[in-house]
Amino acid sequence: MKLIKKVNILIVGLGLLGGSYAKGLKKMGFEVSAITKDKESIDYALKQNIIDLGTTEIDAEIIGKADLVIFALYPHIFTEWIKNNQQYFKSGAILTDVTGVKGNIVYKIQDILREDVEFIAAHPMAGKEVSGVENSDDAIFKGANYIVVPTEKNTPEAIELCKNLGELLGFKQVVELSVSEHDEMIAFLSQLTHCIAVSLMCCNDNEGLEKYTGDSFRDLTRIARINDEMWSELFLSNKEALLNEMDKFKKSFDEMYDIIKNDNRDALRGMMKTSTIRREGFDKK
Repeated sequence: MKLIKKVNILIVGLGLLGGSYAKGLKKMGFEVSAITKDKESIDYALKQNIIDLGTTEIDAEIIGKADLVIFALYPHIFTEWIKNNQQYFKSGAILTDVTGVKGNIVYKIQDILREDVEFIAAHPMAGKEVSGVENSDDAIFKGANYIVVPTEKNTPEAIELCKNLGELLGFKQVVELSVSEHDEMIAFLSQLTHCIAVSLMCCNDNEGLEKYTGDSFRDLTRIARINDEMWSELFLSNKEALLNEMDKFKKSFDEMYDIIKNDNRDALRGMMKTSTIRREGFDKK
C-alpha cells in the first residue's frame, strides 16, 4: 500500500517531530490536520502553512476523516489518548508514531485498539536539541534512518505504507526491527549516548569552560541540551536494556582507565584502532 495524495493525514502532537512531519507532508500536497494542546502551536502552524486545519480540542470530525494518524506524544499520553478517543477513528484507519521506546507501548496499544483500526510502530532517528513546532524542519529527515517496528498483529499493507511514509519524507534508510531488537539498539545507539553526554556535563562544575573548549567537546556534548521530561520517561521505560548497555560501557571505560594507569601504550592504541575501524561504518557518505 502506497501513500497517495488523497490520503487525509492527522498529526496528534504538534511539536518538533510532529511539526516536521506536517511540514514535509504538506509540501508534497497531502491534506494535513493537527491536534495539539497549545493554541500557540496551532496558530503558528496555520500561519506558516504547515497544516491545513488544526485544533486543541478532541474533534470527532477531524479524527474521523483521517486515513493515517501520526502520534507524536509522550508514551504515557499516547496510551491514554488511544483509550479515551479511539471511538472516533474511521474504520480502516492506520495509526503510527514517533515514540523512542516500543516495548512499553506497542503491545499495550495493539491490545486495546479496535480490530478495524491498525497501529504500526515507527521511529524516525532524527531530531534537534530544541523543541516546538516553531523549530520544525523536514530537512532533519534527509540522511537519517527510519525504523519500522511491526508485530505479528500487523498486516503487510500497513507495514508497506509505514515504510513508504519514511521514504517519502526523505529518510536515507528505512529498516525493520522487532520490538525487542528496537529497544536493545536504541538503548545503545541513542539512550546510552545521551547518558554519557549528560554525565560529562555534570562531572565538572568549573565555570567558563566554554571559553576554552574545542570542537571535540562541543560535538560530544551536543545532545546534553536535553528535554528532561521526555528523556527521563524514555530512560525509565527502557530501564533493563539501558542498564545493560551502561554496564558494558562501564566495563570498557574501566578497561581504558586501567590501561592508562599502567602506562600500557600498546593496549591503548589497540582500543583506539578498534574504535577507528568501527566508527568508519557510521560516517555518512
